[in-house]
Amino acid sequence: MHAEPIVTPVAPRPVGPYSQAVRANGLVFCSGQLGLDPASGTLVPGGIAAETRQALQNLAEILKAAGASLSKVVKTTVFLVDLADAAEFNKEYAAHFAAPAPARSLVQVARLPLGARVEIEAVAVL
Repeated sequence: MHAEPIVTPVAPRPVGPYSQAVRANGLVFCSGQLGLDPASGTLVPGGIAAETRQALQNLAEILKAAGASLSKVVKTTVFLVDLADAAEFNKEYAAHFAAPAPARSLVQVARLPLGARVEIEAVAVL
């Protein structure tokens, strides 16, 4: 198996020993994305909706660099700090995925890096 790291300057740089994504065997595995502004490296203001929108934009840019797009996503995993944000998150999330929506897991976590409220990772087909 050949695994190729995906790197794009228009998404936040990794802050640890991981790739933005890895392309392997016709799939793209995207690392979890926060609602970080790629230019400043800080969370976008505006709460869960704004963070969700930016996290999905970051994923879209990474997928584009890998030769895919949000329309090719087959599975996401979502981490929310507060499940009370789920309804607002779902509204923004649904605006980015046409039917049929990807399979998804959504879990509440105690904390996310940089005080983020949401993190989204994705798997897409090429």
